[in-house]
Amino acid sequence: MRGSCKVTVLLSLLGLAALARGADYQIEANIRYSLHPETVLDIVQARAPALKNRPGVIVIHGGGWIQGDKESMLERFCLPFVEHGFVVANVEYRLAKAATAPAAVNDVLEAAKWFRDRAADYRVDPNQIIVTGISAGGHLAMMLGMAPESAGLGPSIKIAAIVNFYGISDVPDQLQGPHLQSYAVTWVPEQPDRMDLAKKLSPITYVRKGLPPVLSIHGDADPVVPYDQSVRLTKELKAAGDQAELITVQGGQHGFPPEEMSNLWPQIFKWLKKHKISS
Repeated sequence: MRGSCKVTVLLSLLGLAALARGADYQIEANIRYSLHPETVLDIVQARAPALKNRPGVIVIHGGGWIQGDKESMLERFCLPFVEHGFVVANVEYRLAKAATAPAAVNDVLEAAKWFRDRAADYRVDPNQIIVTGISAGGHLAMMLGMAPESAGLGPSIKIAAIVNFYGISDVPDQLQGPHLQSYAVTWVPEQPDRMDLAKKLSPITYVRKGLPPVLSIHGDADPVVPYDQSVRLTKELKAAGDQAELITVQGGQHGFPPEEMSNLWPQIFKWLKKHKISS
């Protein structure tokens, strides 16, 4: 009960901050989309009744697959979409302390199917569902949009576009060598065929013609997820014949301050509109 009160207070505080910005929204919180205690999501949408079907966006938080929560995404990543007429599914998933790889990938694929299956309930256009995430959430967003059902990681749904904020596209690169990160080691611990699993969980493994458009946004001074990962991903997607674009944030670290985000959002929505995704 105490934890529930804490979440309610946090949502209230975030809501007050958003209302101060003029956002008028409603949240249907902690809807269960799968069997595990962690597998819940929030539906965030405008308070006004929908007069037509709207685009949808699946939002996935970061934290290196070992920490973070969906509440941290509300104001800075969910509400900009709500203000542009989107219905948001803000997703929680199992972190490494509950289950190591590939659990987080399994979960977000299940969440996406849940959202797609209920698109009509929320007046969402099933052909305009996009996915976005930051850091490890960017990785999960790309896996959701790029991994085929044949990968055996979970259901596959049609995604209209991927907006990847400095996500990990090459998991093995974070498990060894100069770019090794402890969070990646925690999520993909020592086990037989470990690097094969890491490759299976890497978006770059699934580059092929016919993928949804991918917009990557990455700082060129990122000390956590190498900027080169997004450079390579974008280059390989284009070589395969897909539509891919990279926005480079000059001097950008791992995450951007509000003033930088305010510069990025117009570019993001312009890119989405170019791909015929708008309310």
